[in-house]
Amino acid sequence: MRIVAFGEGMIEVAGRIGATSVLGYGGDVLNVAVALARLGLAPAFMTALGVDPWSDELAAAWGAEGIDLSLLARHPARAPGLYGVRTDANGERSFTYWRSGSAARAFFELPESEALIARAADADLLFLSGITLSLFGPAERQRIAELAAQVRSRGGSVAFDPNYRPAGWESARAAANAFAAFAPRVDIALPTAADERLLHGEDDAAEAVLARWRNAGAREVAVKLGREGAMVWSAGELRRVPAEEVTPVDTTGAGDAFDAGYLAARLAGRPPPEAASFGARLAGETIRHPGAIPPRDAVARFTLAAS
Repeated sequence: MRIVAFGEGMIEVAGRIGATSVLGYGGDVLNVAVALARLGLAPAFMTALGVDPWSDELAAAWGAEGIDLSLLARHPARAPGLYGVRTDANGERSFTYWRSGSAARAFFELPESEALIARAADADLLFLSGITLSLFGPAERQRIAELAAQVRSRGGSVAFDPNYRPAGWESARAAANAFAAFAPRVDIALPTAADERLLHGEDDAAEAVLARWRNAGAREVAVKLGREGAMVWSAGELRRVPAEEVTPVDTTGAGDAFDAGYLAARLAGRPPPEAASFGARLAGETIRHPGAIPPRDAVARFTLAAS
């Protein structure tokens, strides 16, 4: 089973000036890749880094997690993006980004990009997000759509988390149009209800989110509902899956953990409701810890054999 995750990995700074800060790494697609690797699936992460020491350290850390770096490009003049994260008393996070000149954004400018994309087209599962699309312009997004079509034509599947972040788009309409254009290439849609309401309006209920992706052609949809769990649709069956009660320390990466758990369980042949339950439990453990990626030992007990 060959999994390709396409997106951006960044340096993560957690803490405050004048206090102890912690350097880590994160990025929605990268978070999913790390979680999948910890579940034994060895995904390939397609992205670009620089040739600087920070890039080398990121690549070494990702490789140590079990991520396949054979689709990693190197930009001769750009460095990784960076984001700062802060949490409030309820564990809700806020972000500040420094990523406009990152190496990942210049992926398609690199001479090796087409060869890497050609190799990615053989994936059994391609995973990407709305943030992936936001990194690039219309021509590059069309190339990503072509990659998704190639994966599907060769018998693979495409999983997509819209993951709408307003700061990455010139307007909500631009994001909605980009997602709608990509939607017909999606087999497994993993939207978050709160993000979709932000994009489409406060009256956009979970059922409407599900219907929108189903009507676009997705064969299964798992709508993440935060504390309320998830709503899952597949093969004409609609199920609500509850989440465990958790007191969050940091909600960063919760949706990414759900995505990874859901996809890993589905690849193992588990039915969608069971996959959503596994994803919800993995997300619940993730938000008990600071940062986008929890300590390895904190999630070691989450195995599909024990799900």
